[in-house]
Amino acid sequence: MRRRTFFAALPLGLATAGSALSQEIYRNVGSGDRITGQPFAGRSTVWGSQGAAATAHPMATLIGIDTLRRGGSAIDAAIAINAALGFLEPVANGIGGDAFCLMWDPAQGRVVGLNGSGNSPMGLSLETARSRAVEGYLPRYGAVTVNVPGTVDAWWSAHQRYGKLPWADVLLPVAELCDRGVPVPQLIAFYLERNMANFLRPNAGVEETDNARRVFMPGGRTPREGEMFRNPDLARTYRMIAEGGRDAYYDGPIADHIESYFRRIGGWMTRADLAAHRTEWVDPLMSPYRGVDVYQLGPNTQGLSTLQLLNIVEQFDMPELGFQTADSIHVQAEAKRLAFEDRARWFADTRFAETPVEWLMSKEYARERAALIRMDRVMERAFPGDAPTQGDTTYFSVADADGMMVSWIQSNYRGMGSGLVPDGPDGATLGFMFQDRGELFNLRDGHPNVYAPGKRPFHTIIPGFACRDGQPWMAFGVMGGGMQPQGQSQIVINMTDYGLGPQEAGDAPRWQHYGSSEPTGQMAEGIGVLHLESGVPAEARAGLEAKGWTLGPPDGGFGGYQNVMRQVNPDGGWTYGAATEMRKDGLALAY
Repeated sequence: MRRRTFFAALPLGLATAGSALSQEIYRNVGSGDRITGQPFAGRSTVWGSQGAAATAHPMATLIGIDTLRRGGSAIDAAIAINAALGFLEPVANGIGGDAFCLMWDPAQGRVVGLNGSGNSPMGLSLETARSRAVEGYLPRYGAVTVNVPGTVDAWWSAHQRYGKLPWADVLLPVAELCDRGVPVPQLIAFYLERNMANFLRPNAGVEETDNARRVFMPGGRTPREGEMFRNPDLARTYRMIAEGGRDAYYDGPIADHIESYFRRIGGWMTRADLAAHRTEWVDPLMSPYRGVDVYQLGPNTQGLSTLQLLNIVEQFDMPELGFQTADSIHVQAEAKRLAFEDRARWFADTRFAETPVEWLMSKEYARERAALIRMDRVMERAFPGDAPTQGDTTYFSVADADGMMVSWIQSNYRGMGSGLVPDGPDGATLGFMFQDRGELFNLRDGHPNVYAPGKRPFHTIIPGFACRDGQPWMAFGVMGGGMQPQGQSQIVINMTDYGLGPQEAGDAPRWQHYGSSEPTGQMAEGIGVLHLESGVPAEARAGLEAKGWTLGPPDGGFGGYQNVMRQVNPDGGWTYGAATEMRKDGLALAY
């Protein structure tokens, strides 16, 4: 039986990237020495008082800071950053995908949420979806995996509420960047090559690849590190959106091109599907963890898993268990296994299925689940609770001088998405790839996440937010399919239980567990595999093996982290501390 985990959402070759890119002559060489701070930190936190941005690409961070300095709000900066990343980091996101946001609204004095995920096409039936299945599951690529992209409407909805700059002024500088081009950084060059190889291999299931080749292989191959990459087709699309607003995409010329494209290749998306799409403003979920209020978006996302994981861990004395010890990692990984069985059983579009959210995130339920964890050995099998009636992603944080803090995540899901780049005007393309998020539907009758027309699939991407004493503390996130709840919880635990700063908390070695049951219907197989980064101490590894864990090597799948933290100082004012992921090409700046 084919194993369908969110580890499979990583590009081909990523699982062995660490070994492939680490030559023998570098083996056993550690990091340099730091005069202050924790020795495993790659750098210190960046501090500023007027604004901050942390993104997965240096140019996107610069665009965000420039937008703030031009008088834009944190939302203006977020839109500009996301648009820029759709060009700069096409392996992870773009306007063919969905978006989610948690943000601190200083006028209301509370955290608000935005669900920018789209529905499946109304013309795609469950029977047709099943006819395209591979071994009982929806395929990885192709038109059957494409849902209505929610990103552009999410930008528009957020800008209508919180934008300061004119809409066009936010997007046009990014369009100019697409025309001008940028050198490609190391990691994105690696992803581009692997992802395009996936789409072009025989029987990949992509209806056509000529458009993707034209955009991402303009010289017959993907650009290599340091080479220039341009996307004039995307620049033209951005200019249409800058001029016509969200309607240009959902009920105008772009929608017409999208409908014609899917008709040409035998897909199902129509202009009517696009025109019906609306972003949903939602009240986020919140659960306290040792004095910190942690916020997440509810289903159809997996945000509830972060809260469940933390609720279970809260039942243990983590400082007493120690930092990066076998006991500490054991408790966290077992909590993950328990939380993810509930995720597989219950999480779905709540417009179609009822999820017992309040029970699943209750402290009472967490105590019941924590009692299942034994400190001397791993659980033989984790089961979902008897409650009453997973990708490639970009994440960024941005904050402004007015106190607005934005936690934004956006994705095309597996690799670059479905492999499909739509036709554009004058024989060109629209310059972006559609997501393959529909792969995460279940095809089994009776499951909450079973496919249906007009339904949102289970979503892995989740922004994170945390408050202290009723005030915003940090807008943070960790990218990477099923790694996201695991990574977010590790950040909160590192900062709350172990006293690390935002940069140190992200640079600390991470763990990730694979092998839980999935919302697609795949059942857990044994205890799974616990992968550890190379910085985890040898004593901890030995202790985990003694408890019965099967350990895996570093595999490059430990996520991508960004954080903007707000610190209240003795004079009553605040400053922002920005942190970024040392595992990727990102940059954190503040001013």
